Amino acid sequence: MAAVPVVAVLNQKGGVGKTTIALGLAASAWSRGVDTLVIDLDPQGNATTGLGVWEPPFSVDHALAEERAGSIAGLRLTSGWPTESGSARPPSVVAATPALALRESQLLMDPIGANDRLAVALQGVSHELVIIDCPPSLGLLTVNGLFAADRALIVTEPSAWSSDGVGQIMRTVDRIATRRGTDGLRLAGIAVNRLGRTRDAKYWDQQLRDEHGDLVLPPVHLRAAIPEASAASLPIHALGPRPGAAEAAAEIDTLFEAVVPDIADRRADLH
Repeated sequence: MAAVPVVAVLNQKGGVGKTTIALGLAASAWSRGVDTLVIDLDPQGNATTGLGVWEPPFSVDHALAEERAGSIAGLRLTSGWPTESGSARPPSVVAATPALALRESQLLMDPIGANDRLAVALQGVSHELVIIDCPPSLGLLTVNGLFAADRALIVTEPSAWSSDGVGQIMRTVDRIATRRGTDGLRLAGIAVNRLGRTRDAKYWDQQLRDEHGDLVLPPVHLRAAIPEASAASLPIHALGPRPGAAEAAAEIDTLFEAVVPDIADRRADLH
């Protein structure tokens, strides 16, 4: 059996729509009937609420509190996303709560296991796809996400401040990949989110492409339908005939196919 793709979605800066992209990937998987697990590592918990889970009885913090193989299995909750004919069940979610913000300082007291608690907790957990929404920092929570993942997706937006941090994140991914060796972590690409029609946005998008080449994936344009879907705790594909919803879903599908072509190709072969 092929290894399960585990995608860590990250950026060191908040406000670039990192969680929007993580939920977009989950939405594309949902529309294809892919059995997906979303792990929310961000103490803000926006992926959790975006999946329709409120006041979760337990969270990913329980998995990080102790080193126990497979502990994620007992922490999964069913999301509130709808079930449609021909689709697999809605994605599962391992929720985040504000208490997660305290976990990094506690992980520092475990010099051996601080980096890979999440990887240990994921052992033996069976899904077709795992998506990890990392916090907007390069601390130990994000490091845990990268040690658990087999690919990293950097999210940025076309602006000076956001684009400047991409190189630092790439170096962090490379350092962790080196430490993991043949265990395997690779950069899946750079997702440019909220690409607007302004000259400034187009300039910074081109700067990213000039600097990083084919690592920069097809963009997701700025559209009101995307935050509207998140606010309604719905996948963008289920938003209905809202202006821009179909176009946004198509762009996110293209991004999904670039990040997890192994799943996209396998699903295409089934139809």
